[in-house]
Amino acid sequence: MSNIVVDSSVWIDFFNKKTSHQIEIVRNLIFDSPVVTTITILPIILQEVLQGIQSNKHFEIVKENLQGFNYIFFDAYTSSVSAAQLYRYLQKKGITIRKPNDCLIASVGIDQDLFLLHNDRDFDNIAKHTSLKIYK
Repeated sequence: MSNIVVDSSVWIDFFNKKTSHQIEIVRNLIFDSPVVTTITILPIILQEVLQGIQSNKHFEIVKENLQGFNYIFFDAYTSSVSAAQLYRYLQKKGITIRKPNDCLIASVGIDQDLFLLHNDRDFDNIAKHTSLKIYK
């Protein structure tokens, strides 16, 4: 079974009814996907998506929709240290990741052997120098 983490950069566009290649992939995964593919949510991504929602009603709808997917839980301490190490590793290569949460998401993805569907160039930079798997 393939676990695909959908990053907040895609979920936000999805819930705002935007169109992109990544949004089409999410729609296909939700509505047409075989059982062997599973959309997975990380708690940090749930937080990123929900914190930007202004309307209480929309907040509840999005929260309920995202609760239907599988969640990957991880040790916060170990993953935070791994994320910091990843950030430092990339920085030494001249790559600055703009959002520290991206290093945390990438570290968990690497550790859990997950695919990541995103719309954020930082993840492409991380993948060039690590074993992070990007879902195309």
